[in-house]
This record gives sequence, C-alpha cells and structure tokens, in this order.
Amino acid sequence: MRNMELTEKVFKVGAAESFLPQIGRVVQAGEIELAVFRISDGRFFAVENKNPHPKGGPLAEGIVSGKYLYDPLYDWKIDLETGDVQAPDHGKVRTFPVRLEEGAVIIAV
Repeated sequence: MRNMELTEKVFKVGAAESFLPQIGRVVQAGEIELAVFRISDGRFFAVENKNPHPKGGPLAEGIVSGKYLYDPLYDWKIDLETGDVQAPDHGKVRTFPVRLEEGAVIIAV
C-alpha cells in the first residue's frame, strides 16, 4: 500500500466492523463510486466500482477469494491489490489506498 499524499482527499467511509468479510460494499468518495472489500485476512481494498470490460458493470457484487475479485458477469479475475485483470483477459481497475484509523476505514482518492 502506498502512502497517502497531501494532494489526495481522504474520506472516512465507515466503521471497520461494518464491512463484512469477502462482501463488497459500495461507497461514495467525492465524485468516485468505490467498491470496498474486506478480505478474509482482515485487509481492506478499494477499487473504482467500474468493470474495465468493454460492456462495463459494477464490481462490488463480485466474489472475493483471497486477494482476488471474480466478476461473475464476464468471468474475469481481478487482483484487488494491483487492479490488474488476470490473463487471458486484460485491463486494469483503479485502486485506492485504504488505512484504518481508530476503527474507521479511511480511503484516499
């Protein structure tokens, strides 16, 4: 995870315990709609809630396994850490740094 820079805006999107493990949740961070995931090891990831597939679609409804998101619409596998779509498909999802602060989930955009 990269450091949150001073030029980024930060958003408190909820209490950590309100995010269920392996279930995506849609949150708004300014103008950007995000899909936030808490994976089974307790880490949090935030990606833009927009599938890079040409037909688009939301990502928050995907299935999480480990640090990967599986999109049931197009059968794409996306690395939540890097945003990279796994081969044989290709594309990239915008990722955003997440930190926990006093039990709150904080995302920088």
